[in-house]
Amino acid sequence: MAFNPLEEKGIPIDEQLRNWSELAVTPYDKREVDPYTRCRIITMNGIEVESILFSHQFNRNTDVIEVKEKLAMSRRIEQQQQKAVNWCIPGDETTLEVTLGYEQVAVDLTAWLARSEPDPYLKQTYEFGLLEDFDHLYRYANLYQLVEGKQAEAIIDQLTEVMPGRPTAEEHRHPVDSVRAHFDKHTVDPLSRLHAMTLVAAEQQTMNFYMNIGNRYMEPIARALYQEIGMIEEQHVTQYESLLDPMETWFEQLVHHEYNECYLYHSFLQQEDDPKARALWELHLGMEIEQLRIACDLMRRYDGKDPEEILPLSLPEPPVRFEPNKDFVRAVLAEQLELSTDRLHFVFDKPDRYHDYQQAVHGDGRKMAPSEVVIEEHVARLGSEYRIQTEGEHPNERLREGTHSGRAS
Repeated sequence: MAFNPLEEKGIPIDEQLRNWSELAVTPYDKREVDPYTRCRIITMNGIEVESILFSHQFNRNTDVIEVKEKLAMSRRIEQQQQKAVNWCIPGDETTLEVTLGYEQVAVDLTAWLARSEPDPYLKQTYEFGLLEDFDHLYRYANLYQLVEGKQAEAIIDQLTEVMPGRPTAEEHRHPVDSVRAHFDKHTVDPLSRLHAMTLVAAEQQTMNFYMNIGNRYMEPIARALYQEIGMIEEQHVTQYESLLDPMETWFEQLVHHEYNECYLYHSFLQQEDDPKARALWELHLGMEIEQLRIACDLMRRYDGKDPEEILPLSLPEPPVRFEPNKDFVRAVLAEQLELSTDRLHFVFDKPDRYHDYQQAVHGDGRKMAPSEVVIEEHVARLGSEYRIQTEGEHPNERLREGTHSGRAS
């Protein structure tokens, strides 16, 4: 059924503040939680963080007191929303276990968005990034067994396969080759805008997470891997944020942020089976509907635009879903492993600056890259790599076990 948040009644803004007992959510049990419930929690934390950071930037770029006050109120509520969502993650879930959840989000969210994306250039961009996050999951899964002696299947189940993607050591490209062409705000499909905004938020969350927790490990091999993959996450944020049209006004961006939150909470509410998470999605959807109304009022007053000029008549279809994407990922692996970028373009012939940048980053050779060392160490200590290959051998011969598995020469 079509759902238009502009026509729905939300929770009045002055009724949205929660006291400490209301914010004291019960964390999920890491041994019992559905992996995709964890993924939805991680995703919505990233969405709330992005909305908060955007609101702070808007606050720094306007001196209209009414706008500042409205932003401050909505931002305070979204801080509470972020706390309620992120505090669902239990304290006994280790940093590496949370990391495996982050990378499962990166794989299955990006794959689903790519599958659903109507714009060919945006779809290609998502497929390109997908193969890199897929490899990150593989590297962290091997690190997890090395450091904690446990298998990633306990966290991600067999919903997402674990095997090499585009090898992380090969992902380091010159900064200019992470910039993408942006969509046109006047002609872009509304679904495409929401997809791009969602991936910006998700990848930014991962980048920030690794920036802050990567140095918390004692083990040098872990510190090094977080450092390397953290650098790739910066590339990914650059890639996805480049897709957004910079000509959108501050007020248009505000409306789109609130609209995207409505879209995602509504999407996850339809899919969620966990009663506590479902109640949270329902509550936050009611809050976001009102926050969207306030954003639309500000845009009418200060931009002179009606929301109907920039928003669809109802939430776009399909709703975002977390589900296995194994066949899709395998098809992209088979066809695009060697793909690279040359400024705004996707190419199979790497530009000279790619090789120069690789030399600058890796120095004596890619074998010294932390992502390579993790796999070599796993093989040396445990006799083989850690993989979950439920659908058969790797679709790319170069990455099959026993053929260096993508490890750099």
